[in-house]
Amino acid sequence: MTEVRRDPLAIGLGALACGAGLGGATITLAQVLVKLLQGRLDAARYREAAADPLLAGLLAGIAVAALFGGRRSLPLENLWQSGVIGVLAAVGALLVGFLAAVADWFLGLPGLIVWGAVTVSVGVAGSRWAITGSRTT
Repeated sequence: MTEVRRDPLAIGLGALACGAGLGGATITLAQVLVKLLQGRLDAARYREAAADPLLAGLLAGIAVAALFGGRRSLPLENLWQSGVIGVLAAVGALLVGFLAAVADWFLGLPGLIVWGAVTVSVGVAGSRWAITGSRTT
């Protein structure tokens, strides 16, 4: 018989990092898309080409963060805790997305790409941490 030994701290923090990282990466990807469109189109044609990719990316990033944060925290015994982690992951994704603007300001497009890669790696590492905390021994 296997003993179920879960680490709620690892599950919670890993799920939070997973959601915030992957949601922030989605918002950063939208910022990269906007930066590329602004470089190729003039201001009058920009609105015709894409309705508002930044708003769509922001909403998609919030949804991705809540989905992954809530999904990775499901092994917790309390459903309320999973919901709170999903909401906190969405707020964390917003913060990560807004910090991408700082990377854009100082480093431009290469800074955004590096920031996006860093946030994806944080999301993947958080996912692995949450999975490791929920394994049975």
